[in-house]
Amino acid sequence: MLSALDRRDRPPEEGAAARLQGFAVDKTFLSSLKGILLETELALSFIIFICFTASISAYMAAALLEFFITLAFLFLYATQYYQRFDRLNWPCLDFLRCVSAIVIFLVVSFAAVTSRDGAAIAAFVFGIILVSVFAYDAFKIYRTEMAPRATQGDQQ
Repeated sequence: MLSALDRRDRPPEEGAAARLQGFAVDKTFLSSLKGILLETELALSFIIFICFTASISAYMAAALLEFFITLAFLFLYATQYYQRFDRLNWPCLDFLRCVSAIVIFLVVSFAAVTSRDGAAIAAFVFGIILVSVFAYDAFKIYRTEMAPRATQGDQQ
């Protein structure tokens, strides 16, 4: 049997090194349009979470949940780890994430603005901006990934 000391002194196996490569951050993705959209969604949802925390704490859970979901998608896309889950339809999941966030933030933003508190009004403004960012992201996902493409046979 190998002791822990013997295992530590050996060089890492090729399989273990290949497994750890999945967590390397792709810096070109972070500067691409999709990466910038995810970073913007992340920043705005965090700002809205702070505004809701300062004014109406009942609505902060929606912003916090969307922050964590967007953070998970940013992590999966930036590390290319989503490719390991090849049975999932990632464009569809990303599209549904955007559409559900649009609905949630529209409802929460309009509900929060009725309180007429300064931070709630700021959350409303940032919420409308975030809804427009999510709508653009959903449009880009649908246009590039989900829309049926015309083949040459269809054009005749």
